Amino acid sequence: MSRRTPRLLAATLAVAALALGACAEKADDTPGAGSSSQSAAAFPATVGNITLDERPEKIVSLSPSVTEMLFAIGAGPQVTAVDDNSDYPAGVPKSDLSGFQPNAEAIAGRNPDLVVISDDRNKIVDQLGKLKIPVLVTPSATTLDDTYQQITDLGTLTGHPTEAADLTRRMRDDIAKLVKDLPQRSEKLTFYHELGTELYSATSKTFIGSLYAMAGLENIADPADADNKNGGYPQLSQEIIVKADPDFIFLADTKCCQQSADTVKARAGWSGLTAVKNNQVVALDDSVASRWGPRVVDLLRAIVDAVAKVPA
Repeated sequence: MSRRTPRLLAATLAVAALALGACAEKADDTPGAGSSSQSAAAFPATVGNITLDERPEKIVSLSPSVTEMLFAIGAGPQVTAVDDNSDYPAGVPKSDLSGFQPNAEAIAGRNPDLVVISDDRNKIVDQLGKLKIPVLVTPSATTLDDTYQQITDLGTLTGHPTEAADLTRRMRDDIAKLVKDLPQRSEKLTFYHELGTELYSATSKTFIGSLYAMAGLENIADPADADNKNGGYPQLSQEIIVKADPDFIFLADTKCCQQSADTVKARAGWSGLTAVKNNQVVALDDSVASRWGPRVVDLLRAIVDAVAKVPA
């Protein structure tokens, strides 16, 4: 996973981010799985200002989170191309198309009957609109409800409303159970979520920050962006982190930057941190931690499992 600026990270998160090993069952995760719920699907189908007269059979996804949603609701066989950052589930029709620098000509060359994007970069919606290609914009989620709504909308437009409803129900149930099983504490444990070695983090106002809040944790990054001028993604200093001495350090840069408990311990002044001394440096999957799709449940589970190991 390539490094991105905080704003690009914000666009791909919603770090919030985050999966559904348990939530999206294997039958939902594999390309070609889950045929369609044609009997429950109604066309023409409308979401916002997009109306499709019939079920789309050539979908182009330019968002890794959307790609995961589409396959999880059984619309995988209808997806003919995904962007260069979509890597889950295995076997997705990856291409050289970019969601960060979308090219109308390249997209149109795929002859799509539906394009799904997260950001209207390069005025791509207008460009594709002139070519009579429908585009659904699914912005980075800021809440779990945003994720549920996007899954519902995709189910409507792709002809899989039943599968979408089932998926969101499982997600809600799994998340509720995870939160319910958390031990009660008289004092909150603190944490630092690392987006990269530049020490950018995510506050409680972000998608991913809200997941940590659900797990009952206190975010040491919150004071660094109290006015939200950094969009919830402030760059911390080593001094701030060392002074805060978090109980946990969650690494969302294990793949991109090869960070681990060992590399964190080797940083100047970090070996004495509570998280390091208590072996509470948690390695996350970069992709899961930067997306707001169905695998958000797996991220929350990783957080909850780490917290549950600490005696209340």
